Amino acid sequence: MRAGTKQGRSKQAGTKQGQTRRATKTGSGKAARSRQGNWRNLTTLAIDIGGSGLKMMALDSQGHSVSERLRVPTPHPASPGKMLAILDEMKAQMPAFDRVSVGFPGVIKQGETLTAANLDKSWVGFPLEQTLEQKWGKPVRVCNDAAVQGYGAIRGRGVELVLTLGTGVGSALYTDGRLCPGLELAHHPWRKGKTYEELIGRAALDKIGHKKWNRLVERAIAQTEALFNWDHLYIGGGNSRKLEIEPRPEVTLIENEQGLTGGIALWQIAN
Repeated sequence: MRAGTKQGRSKQAGTKQGQTRRATKTGSGKAARSRQGNWRNLTTLAIDIGGSGLKMMALDSQGHSVSERLRVPTPHPASPGKMLAILDEMKAQMPAFDRVSVGFPGVIKQGETLTAANLDKSWVGFPLEQTLEQKWGKPVRVCNDAAVQGYGAIRGRGVELVLTLGTGVGSALYTDGRLCPGLELAHHPWRKGKTYEELIGRAALDKIGHKKWNRLVERAIAQTEALFNWDHLYIGGGNSRKLEIEPRPEVTLIENEQGLTGGIALWQIAN
């Protein structure tokens, strides 16, 4: 039986609330430029960088889409040069925008990508925020991709955990809507010396098969509940569609699109 498919894949009240939560400041501080004029009318270009795909969509000031969602496969090797060139091409298909939000699969500090386990190693220490600001002439904020998706889903009450199951395993933890930055559960040792990503990432799914992978995901859910004592768990990522676990009211499947719409929250702190 699929876990909470109707509940998780419908647009729920928590989504709208999650989009308006204040985000931890992640960038170089140039976001203050977004205050110029009436910020309520600003358009945000939202980008979701993943190990298998690059996604882009324009959002209004409330986080609603004002363009089609574009998706382009991630190039290999997934180097900064190749990926930025693709983002340039995608941007040309978007309407005019005032600022940029980026979700990136790794640890982000001061706008730099400190880790990139499922991309090219040349991303480590790359000044993504500064580079995009210089290329596009717009203020940019960069945050971990799981955290951005979480901002598009959380209710902002109690302890909430987000897990994304895709090429790798993403994670984000919130208390009363505030992000606890830097969590990388994927690379934490879990069972028999292997990490969560090694056991429930895409490579593991392909290797061990659907049935065994589902059992391991259920065990991972139980482990995170014991570790964080979360009040609500949100599960996203492309492989969340393959979950067949017992439905629970405190576990919700979330849409991949929230990895884009959650980007509006990165700018709430600037207002």
